[in-house]
Amino acid sequence: MADSTPTELSRRLALPRVLVVADQSEQIRRLRSELAERGFDCLVVPYDAKTVEHLAGRSLDVVLLDMAEALVDLDVWAEKMKQQKQIPVIALIPRGRLRSLDSSANIDDFVVTPWETTELIVRIERSLGRKRNKAKEEVIRCGDLVIDSAKCEVSLGGKPIILTFKEYQLLKFLASNRGRVFTREDLLDKVWGWDYYGGDRTVDVHIRRLRSKIEDTNHSFIETIRNIGYRFSEL
Repeated sequence: MADSTPTELSRRLALPRVLVVADQSEQIRRLRSELAERGFDCLVVPYDAKTVEHLAGRSLDVVLLDMAEALVDLDVWAEKMKQQKQIPVIALIPRGRLRSLDSSANIDDFVVTPWETTELIVRIERSLGRKRNKAKEEVIRCGDLVIDSAKCEVSLGGKPIILTFKEYQLLKFLASNRGRVFTREDLLDKVWGWDYYGGDRTVDVHIRRLRSKIEDTNHSFIETIRNIGYRFSEL
């Protein structure tokens, strides 16, 4: 097989990547072909205890998990995949096993086999849409200030800002509620917790430290509301 051209490689990298965990069969080979025709980069791997470890370095968008009778510990496997890869898992489940599909199972959706390809494609696209929306929600942008909730990282103008965990929690809470005024008591309750017994002076201390790290002559984010508390600028 000839090596892929740079253009072909770029096109493949842009395609949604679907992992199918299933034993090879004519039905699975046909599914892989149909997914490729619909614009998906599809990889088929057999169910194996080391599958998750083998795929740790791969970039994936959604998993199709064949819940055939012969496979065991699938819920445990799906949980490991979701923990390590944090991607949607869709079960391909025989009708006879529907009753065994517990509501607490670590899957996001399911399709009864034998599946109808159009329905399966729709469910894949819906899962990808929810994943994109979740990713957007995990990143808070306030001008040059970026708070990445998934990584617990903060940057300003592309440069990382080092915060303590409590400073990060306080910043994230205020930035998630831009324009809303919070008293010191509110912030103690929401950020430190109802069982915190320290005084509200600690809020002022943390606000001052935050400002020293994220504000300068070109950036002002946290506003002091006289005799009340603080709010994050609506920008």
